[in-house]
Amino acid sequence: MSDARQAIAVARNAGAEEHAAAELGEAEKHLEQAENHLALRAYGMARRDAMQAKSKALEALALSEHPDLNRPR
Repeated sequence: MSDARQAIAVARNAGAEEHAAAELGEAEKHLEQAENHLALRAYGMARRDAMQAKSKALEALALSEHPDLNRPR
């Protein structure tokens, strides 16, 4: 889960709120779900959601690093 948190922080620092808001929002939603599942001791589901959060955060990061390539004009 810490990998997901770190990936979200890196994406945010790279400007994902501006350049990839939807992807960043999905990452944050998955992280919240992971935390909820962890609290319920649903470890497999927590792991799945944390991995999805990290994946979406990395997608947001990539879009933020190349804002001119990420959206059709």
